Amino acid sequence: MVVVGAGIAGVACATELARAGIPVEIRERGRVPGGRMASKRFDGRPADLGAAYLTVSDPDFAEVVEGWRAAGLAREWTDTLVSYGPDGRREASGPMRWAAPWGLRSLVEHLARDLPVVLDRQVLTVEPGPRVDGRSCEAVVLAMPGPQAALLLDPALTAATRAVQRQHWSPALTGVLRFPARRWPDFRGAFVNGHPVLSLVCDDGDRRGDNAPVLVAHTTPEFAARHLPQPTAAGPAVEEAVRDLLGLPEPAELVHVHRWTYAKPAPGGDGTYHLDDDGIGLAGDAFGKPRVQSAWRSGRDLGRALGERLIAVRG
Repeated sequence: MVVVGAGIAGVACATELARAGIPVEIRERGRVPGGRMASKRFDGRPADLGAAYLTVSDPDFAEVVEGWRAAGLAREWTDTLVSYGPDGRREASGPMRWAAPWGLRSLVEHLARDLPVVLDRQVLTVEPGPRVDGRSCEAVVLAMPGPQAALLLDPALTAATRAVQRQHWSPALTGVLRFPARRWPDFRGAFVNGHPVLSLVCDDGDRRGDNAPVLVAHTTPEFAARHLPQPTAAGPAVEEAVRDLLGLPEPAELVHVHRWTYAKPAPGGDGTYHLDDDGIGLAGDAFGKPRVQSAWRSGRDLGRALGERLIAVRG
């Protein structure tokens, strides 16, 4: 049994399969687990490049988050951000946002700690059988954005191909900006509405709890689309937009831009996953709202359904 993709959906799926006694292997093309819960270290300090935070409403996911809290990996951050828009600046209350002192990637690594994860292993083809790169297996789960899964799927796998073609994704760039000192107003995080460059800016020092002078900015899909071929070239525009928004007098001493070609899915349809008669499963936050919780639940639900199917087949 092969799960392709070591983001939170793939890891949650593999966890349920392992619990059911199904031998499973996770194959991840990157050097570390995490997927879009990615973090990168700058001078030893992590900054989140993908998801900005996570929220909790599902009781089962709440138990997972409590386990992260108990392990010192997750902390309540804030239930109030600010919103910048044509009418100025206002507070925006909402659900409690959770952050991770060591980066959101650490949460996925914690879930995957007892699972067989093969890193730097790019899967090239998934064919009827199912077969992964020419080798037969009982079933295959593709835990990744639909456009990436489409590149792997043999067209003969018509049900899965149709399912990934129904997904629609938008891009984003994430800019990590480290300044000489903290000179911005107290805002924790800010939604930015109607801006040509920015959609969200987070005070990473506040989010992480170490008060480092680091901001993380997420761009609009339209701005990102224009800079996907050369994302680093967008750094000056992202820095200028952040400094203008917050009235910062000093330039950043470090600017790093990360490209997400498939950053955010459009809300999905019915169900939390795809599983067809060809033995192909699809999981991720494209099945539901684009949230960490949705990705986890998609993987969890698919893992349980697939485990029940494989156990029944084995008799």
